[in-house]
Amino acid sequence: MAERKNHFLVSQGLKYKLRVSAALMSVLPLLVCGYLVSNYILPSAGFKTDIILSLSISVFIAVVGFFLVKEVFDRILSVTTDAKLIAAGDISRRIEPSQEDEVGDLGHALNQLTQRIRTNMDELKNYGEKTTEINLAIQKRVLVLSSLLQISSLISQSSKLEDIFRVAAEKARLMANSESSYLFFREEGAETFLVKAADGVNSAELFKMKVEPHEIFERMIKTNKPFIVDAENILPEKLNLSFQEKFKLKNTLALPVYLRGRIVGIIGIGNARGHFIYNKEDMELLDIFAKQISIAVENDVLMHRVEKLEIRDALTGLYNEAFIRNRLQEEIKRAIAYQRPCGLIIFDIDDFGEFHQNFGSLQAEAALKKIASLFKGSIGEVDRVGRFGDNEFAVVLPEKNKRQVHEIAEDVRKKIVFAFSEEQDTRKRLTISAGVAENPLDGIDSEELVSKAKDLVKAAKAQGKNRTLSSL
Repeated sequence: MAERKNHFLVSQGLKYKLRVSAALMSVLPLLVCGYLVSNYILPSAGFKTDIILSLSISVFIAVVGFFLVKEVFDRILSVTTDAKLIAAGDISRRIEPSQEDEVGDLGHALNQLTQRIRTNMDELKNYGEKTTEINLAIQKRVLVLSSLLQISSLISQSSKLEDIFRVAAEKARLMANSESSYLFFREEGAETFLVKAADGVNSAELFKMKVEPHEIFERMIKTNKPFIVDAENILPEKLNLSFQEKFKLKNTLALPVYLRGRIVGIIGIGNARGHFIYNKEDMELLDIFAKQISIAVENDVLMHRVEKLEIRDALTGLYNEAFIRNRLQEEIKRAIAYQRPCGLIIFDIDDFGEFHQNFGSLQAEAALKKIASLFKGSIGEVDRVGRFGDNEFAVVLPEKNKRQVHEIAEDVRKKIVFAFSEEQDTRKRLTISAGVAENPLDGIDSEELVSKAKDLVKAAKAQGKNRTLSSL
């Protein structure tokens, strides 16, 4: 019967237990004590056996109530302690309810809550990792875009190919955590590939390399497919040894650079790490660099063609250097054929670099235009004058000997001195030095004649500037 009664109490809820414990601890003991006092203690003022038994029963009932309350509060305290630890951050903790009552329900509720927190934390962690990956991908894209814009800017400014190649190699190395990058180009008139730009840990070694088409990149050149060496793309043993010996790399990704359908170069990235795999995104990004380089090379080819077609200097309107050289060579041939003289004058503006630095590009260009107009008004119809450099001019004078050419040079020099003599700032009073040469006395072709005239200009400057010199 006691076991059944105890089981009955265990199965009841916390509210019921508290009521029972309160009754056991207070109501019944009080009633028993009141009965004893009223019936025995007060009437006779003595103690009897039944009185002691009644008191013992009362004490026993009170103790049972006390331990029942203590058991309830111990369980509440345990749950409270676990709840505090969970609130402090120990979400891995789990409450194990000993009984199915309100305290047990509270434990289950806290377990469900912590499970939800753990699930949310895992989802948040996964979201954070994905966000980090997305941010890294965005940063990589932004870096590539910035690099491409920089290369495009160099192309639009008609920068030298060497500078474009160098920047492309530097930016390509930042892809796929690469330690090295390289850019090969075919030798002019040959099939051998030479390194034109390299960046990274072994760039000095790469600059010494030459690669034949039938060597490492043979398959790529034949199939027009990317050349990949990584954990998933392993070369044959002999080819792999050759690759590692030459490049000092364990992994590489290389793509061809095309010009009008023909492979003219190879751009690649690489590293010396063990397990590494290149993905599709790496190939796409490197392909963009390869296309940019192709555009740069095509632009350079077109620029050289345009330069060959143009005969006028854009700033001064005079003939350009290429035209003057060609015209001088033609006049020399004609002079030799008819045994007639042909003169050449090279002019160089004195201290023009300082003038440009002091007064800026706009005034420097205005001065060049002014000098060009003085040249146009000082030569004959058959003579040709052109801009020969930043601050150099050349005049081709057919049918004129050295004395006549010297007189013309002096006349132009004096006009320039006079034209700038009225400047209030003495630093703006430009002068010019000239060197006079004649075919065939000073040279039998255009190169010799130009070289002689330039040497005389240097001598004139050494002697004090603002003068004309001719050979004896």
